[in-house]
Amino acid sequence: MSDLTTTDSATIMDPKPLHPLHQIAENPTHKLLLKQWLKEEELILTRVSNKETQIDSIRKEITQLYCLFFLFHSTSLILLFTTSSSFSGSTKGCQRSWIPSVCSLVCSLGIIWAVRYKTDVEAHLERMLEREKEDGKLLGKCVEELRKKGAEFDLLKEVDALRKAKSLRVESRTVKKWEARDFVTLFFVGVACLVLGLTRVILCN
Repeated sequence: MSDLTTTDSATIMDPKPLHPLHQIAENPTHKLLLKQWLKEEELILTRVSNKETQIDSIRKEITQLYCLFFLFHSTSLILLFTTSSSFSGSTKGCQRSWIPSVCSLVCSLGIIWAVRYKTDVEAHLERMLEREKEDGKLLGKCVEELRKKGAEFDLLKEVDALRKAKSLRVESRTVKKWEARDFVTLFFVGVACLVLGLTRVILCN
């Protein structure tokens, strides 16, 4: 009877296993690693926020370029139409039609180049943002595993797995011959050619 009582009391007095967070707090290596990963998570979130802000800014600039393109050509066509009446019945307007045509072409090419450049920057930022988000997910999984396992967390194995995941990560993007920005460029080139034709028609008729 006394043996049973002793066994029960020993069982009751057995210390409960520490919570994983307590185990991490008592282990300097795990504690330092957790701090570093949490700090890196904050840095990744900051970079993601900055990239999203940059993308929004680039998209606003692209929209402004779209508006500038159509505003310029609509204004120039209206001015040509109103001034063409003074050249009615003469060939001066038709002979000098190359001047507004060249101006229109140069401005069109400048705006098209700017749009293309901005869309390329946008695509580059989107790829960087995607990589940052993937890094954040990988790091978040490691932090979660460390918090769950505590002292049982295998530093060498998990850190090595994280490095391999980053180094062997392959962007799952389908290679496209044509992208949206290519069609946008072709559209603006077509509009620019149409404006050149309208300029000739307005000044020569």
